[in-house]
Order: sequence, then structure tokens, then C-alpha cells
Amino acid sequence: METIIYDKKDNVAWITFNRPEVLNAQNGVLLRELNTALEQAKEDEGVSIIVLTGAGERAFSAGADIREFINWSAIDFINMYKGTKRPYELLREIPKPVIAMVNGLALGGGCELAMACDIIIASENARFGQPEINVGVIPGGGGTQMLPRLVGEKKAKEMIFTGELISAQEALSLGLVNRIVPREHLRKTVEELIDKLKSKSPAILKLAKLSINKSLETPLAVGLASEIDFFAICCGTEDQKEGAKAFLEKRKPIYKGR
Repeated sequence: METIIYDKKDNVAWITFNRPEVLNAQNGVLLRELNTALEQAKEDEGVSIIVLTGAGERAFSAGADIREFINWSAIDFINMYKGTKRPYELLREIPKPVIAMVNGLALGGGCELAMACDIIIASENARFGQPEINVGVIPGGGGTQMLPRLVGEKKAKEMIFTGELISAQEALSLGLVNRIVPREHLRKTVEELIDKLKSKSPAILKLAKLSINKSLETPLAVGLASEIDFFAICCGTEDQKEGAKAFLEKRKPIYKGR
């Protein structure tokens, strides 16, 4: 791939946006290759966790490549994306934990990709924002939908209406990110989180993600009912029996992901 580095190691797929010379801006090629990488990680039974990050120290991704905006028409955008799965949707739907390792700017589509991940670990120099208003558009990768759910309606409207950026510390206080760490500790912190997740059952993590996602898409009563179904499925797995036995026998469980 031209714009993505895909590295699989110890059951983890590390997906890196590799356009550091333009702050890992997302052009059509990058988005198509990201879709390919995500589908590969999704289908690979040897991958249990996915990490997204950006090459270099300046940016996770500074958003869309604005040079492509000049020639777009309304029908072009609809033809490109309507009825297809974009990486923003794929990240939420992949039944595996996805971590955003944010090293610098996460703006526009970069912020949207990070928000679509399950957990965001950011360096202290990270900055987040939806500055699309400054180039005559609204967020188009889920920003108007995900940001209000994460930081609340009022703050989301302020960020989207003004296009102003927020610091990593403010993102943490708003609940947009899970944790901020010194830049030199970023990878180590993510690896420690990976180790924790790898000690859990992949099958049960999958069901947990599906159940939480369901809660954001349905009324509470429907979500509570679906949670019962997901819990029942847990009880039909080998890993659930192994987890219970290991707890009672005071030992570490050995999960098989089924």
C-alpha cells in the first residue's frame, strides 16, 4: 500500500497513516487503503486488537486533503460514499477492540477516525478539532453524530460552529479521550493497555463492544433487552466457562476465543 503501513505482531494489527509530509492528510487513496487494512484485520482470526496511529510526531491525521475539495461536486461525493462502508463506520462495526494512538493533531477526518475507535490514548501535545467550517463544509465522517454523543450537544456545536481546536487536556476533561501521557510514553502506554485486553476473552470482548454500540443506537428499553441476549450468548461460550472455572480455582484463565 502507498499510504498505509500494516504491521501484524503478536495478534495486534498496527495500522499507520503514512503521509507525514502532509500531516497524514486523508486523500482518496489513503481512505481506500485504510478500508482494505481494516477489512484484513477484521477477517484475520490471528488479529485480536487493532491500533491506529500516524507516522511522525506532528499528527495522527490532520483530516481530509483539502486539495481534493476543489473539484468535488455534490454528486461526486454521493457517488463515492453513499451506500458504501467508510472507515469511520468500519471502525465501529469491527467486533474487535480498536485503539487510537494519537500523536499530535487529530483534526477533521482525523478526529472522526479517532472518535470511531473504542479507546483513545493521546500524547500531551495532541490537539483535537472539527475545523471543516473554515473550508466551507460540515464534518462528513461522523463528526456531527459522534462528537455530541461524546462531549455533549453544546460543546460539540461550539467546536463545529467555530472550528476551534482543543488541547489534549481539555479533550480528557470532556471525555473525548481516555488518557493523555507524555509523548515519549505513548507507545508504552498503548502496549500496556494491549496486554490487559489480551488477557481477556476475545469472544466476550466482541459481545461487549456489540452491546455497547447497540446502546447508542436504540432507546434504553430496547438496549436493555438486547443486553440480555448478548449476556445469554456469553453463557454459551467456552470462554465463559473457562473464566468462571479459573476464578473459582484461583488461576489465570486460558481463553480460546470461542
